[in-house]
Amino acid sequence: MSNSSRTARHLYPSTSDKPQYVYTFACHETERELCHLELAQLLGTPLKSGEDWLQTSRRVDPDRSPFVSARLEVGLSGDSVEAIAAQAGQIQLSGATFKVVCLKAGDPFTYEERRDVERQVGRHIKGTAQMKSPEVTLGLIRTEGIWSLGELHEPERAWLTHKQKPYNYSTGLSSRVARALVNMAVPEPDNTVLLDPCCGMGNVLIEALSMGIQVQGSDINPLAIRGARVNLRHYGYDDQLVSIQDMNELSGSYEASILDLPYNVCSVLPEEDRLQMLRSLRRLARRAVIVSTEPLEEQLRLAGWNVLGRAITTKGSFVREVWLCE
Repeated sequence: MSNSSRTARHLYPSTSDKPQYVYTFACHETERELCHLELAQLLGTPLKSGEDWLQTSRRVDPDRSPFVSARLEVGLSGDSVEAIAAQAGQIQLSGATFKVVCLKAGDPFTYEERRDVERQVGRHIKGTAQMKSPEVTLGLIRTEGIWSLGELHEPERAWLTHKQKPYNYSTGLSSRVARALVNMAVPEPDNTVLLDPCCGMGNVLIEALSMGIQVQGSDINPLAIRGARVNLRHYGYDDQLVSIQDMNELSGSYEASILDLPYNVCSVLPEEDRLQMLRSLRRLARRAVIVSTEPLEEQLRLAGWNVLGRAITTKGSFVREVWLCE
């Protein structure tokens, strides 16, 4: 990954065109629906079925999504490798070392074909090639027959350390799922305060805070709050962001909320209790991501929610339904 602060507009001659970015992504089959729903919100463009890339004018830190594998800042494009290679001499590295990487995403190529493309383009670039630790990494991808070249940014995935929380439920949200839910609820932070009224051990809170999103949490279970506070302190966050409260007694107005409805492997939350929680959430938040292990269509309608999207994610035999609502 490039550690350079350069952007596409510095590497190439100035242009009046709106910047374009190509994002590549990958996910396990059990999280495919969640991945598509999250990225459509985060990147502002629906994903095409069967594709592992998406092009948009929206610039997003690739570390935000657990599914994004790279962000390519498109600087040059052409309908052939030769066309791209001919333009590569325009790149202004200002003395920085570089390497060229042909991405696996997009139109399919063999390993040997990708290496050949890298050599063809790389030898036209004025500068010093450095394969191990270049100052600038340039990415190449062909999508729908068009080649794109630009600076490549890959996620550092520091959030993976959140898997080692001091306290957690065996059926609690994973860091990957919690992070995706936060991105669905708050695709563009803009000083939004996120509410998590059934925060459990704080998985959602930690992911939101790690992305710079303001968040408040509560739970009716004192043991959960105790665990959440330990977890927050473990990652250097304020443990007073959570409180012991019944969500039906909360007040205030929030732009977004995430509600992971309580469940028990031995019993089911009564329908009337679920409906009351959904109505309370409707009173508290304009937008919500709701997670349930039970069907919710009718209760969401009765609570006044409009469903924007739905996804199913599984972990073994444990199935969660995720609902994006306004």
